[in-house]
Amino acid sequence: MNDLECRNCKKKISEEKFMSNLWICPFCGYHSYVSARDRIQITTDDNSFVELGNSIHSVDFLNFYDIKPYSTKLKEAKLKSSLEDAIMVGKAKIKNCNIALGVMDFSFIGGSMGSAIGEKIKIITDYSIEKKVPLVIFCASGGARMQEGAMSLMQMAKTVSCINRIRENKIPYFCIVTNPTSGGVSASFATIADIIISEPGALFCFAGPRVVKQTIKKSVPSDFGTSERGLKNGQVDIIVSRNDIRDTIAKLLKLFKR
Repeated sequence: MNDLECRNCKKKISEEKFMSNLWICPFCGYHSYVSARDRIQITTDDNSFVELGNSIHSVDFLNFYDIKPYSTKLKEAKLKSSLEDAIMVGKAKIKNCNIALGVMDFSFIGGSMGSAIGEKIKIITDYSIEKKVPLVIFCASGGARMQEGAMSLMQMAKTVSCINRIRENKIPYFCIVTNPTSGGVSASFATIADIIISEPGALFCFAGPRVVKQTIKKSVPSDFGTSERGLKNGQVDIIVSRNDIRDTIAKLLKLFKR
């Protein structure tokens, strides 16, 4: 295996050591990107995840073109990530507790939220309500998917409506924020959970510090948009290292057990 470089401290890490440490830098603690499939593997019980709605995928209904056609971007994203869209949903177990699970993947067009994500969130919330099992969603997104126009923005209302149904049925919903979680996702289903957990150093905001600084023409605090600042301001309930997230969710599942 080759040596890898930490994006934060720039130190070299062996690929084997990096993977065994769950893609956390052993020198500075920086939490690197994790794919949806890897996230499921390190979080859920062995072979317990069963995907739902795996035939749901986005289509280029606007024939959108910027640098290249949206249809081409979708094909490239599928090849790169081996996913149909930027989220996987399904049923799973964590320490033998049944859950409904959604895991977003930033490698699929920046985890952007299009119509397929909204529909998959509906599928997993319907399953959660039907089976009366807690809902757990890992978020990772750069915002709305502009290639789908207004349909993308409508997913904010759709996903919030789905989570409201979870709340009406008194079913626990836990959101785990990963780096980055911003835009339409941060302004919808990511911020209305019963418990909001974040990995250390995650960008968690609607608009990032660079965009805000350019907009207001003023400097922003050094921790602007971070999960640590969100914890101080009450937007985040707890910050947990990736090594401890599985155990933390398991404790919450037992605490909220009906």
